[in-house]
Amino acid sequence: MVNFLLFVRFHYNYDTNEQTIIHVTEKEQLNILEEWLGLHKGLIFKIVRAYAAAAMDQEDLFQEIIIQVWRSIPAFRQESSTSTWLYRISLNTAISWTRKARKHYQAEALDSVQHILQENKIHVDDRLAWLYQEIYKFDEIDRSVTLLLLEGFSYKEMAAILGITESNVGVKINRIKKQLIAKSKKYDHYGI
Repeated sequence: MVNFLLFVRFHYNYDTNEQTIIHVTEKEQLNILEEWLGLHKGLIFKIVRAYAAAAMDQEDLFQEIIIQVWRSIPAFRQESSTSTWLYRISLNTAISWTRKARKHYQAEALDSVQHILQENKIHVDDRLAWLYQEIYKFDEIDRSVTLLLLEGFSYKEMAAILGITESNVGVKINRIKKQLIAKSKKYDHYGI
């Protein structure tokens, strides 16, 4: 492995119409990755949990997201917040990973034996488990909107991340809330 692999990224200065080249060593890239993970790994875990049901799949998806974040560090131009940047990378990776995973095997078959394959050491709130099960059933965009809402992003930020209008975000959130409320009335054993 090369110790000081140089990465180049360009910043365009609109005032002077010039590009600035910034070199990032592998060590600097690693430091950035560690800092971002320290601050935002909870955000990544939420996406992983919403897009991968089985524990083994969650580990695979988490690793894939980390690889993509690592690769994207040299391209980060600070035009958005770090959390928005990481959310976008994580969501895009999760969506892509989900499409690839569906081609290789049926996740439903594994879900039926998941309790045999995994030992639960931590008690999870039944309501939270139910919520993530329902989020997992949504299509990719609704899943993304729900996770962004739970993370506290504004409609404007959600629209920018997802590439849809703010009004479309509002419509989707309203529809998602109505769906979850209707479904929650059927599941009183979850304490909802």
